Amino acid sequence: MSEPRLEDISDYNTLKGGKRKVVWTVILVGLFMGVLYMAVYNLYDNKSDTIKIEDPIKAVPMR
Repeated sequence: MSEPRLEDISDYNTLKGGKRKVVWTVILVGLFMGVLYMAVYNLYDNKSDTIKIEDPIKAVPMR
C-alpha cells in the first residue's frame, strides 16, 4: 500500500463545496471559542484574592 500523493487529490489547489464549508466552520468556531474564553477569563478573573508573600531571606549565605 503506497502513501497518497498530492497529485492524486482532486481538489488540492482549491477547496470546493462541502470541504470549504467545513474548513471555514472550524476556523470560525475556533476564533469564537478563543474570544469567548478571553471574555469569560477577564470577567471572572478576580485579582483581589491574591496573597502577598514577603520573603525575609534575600540571599542564601555561602558555606
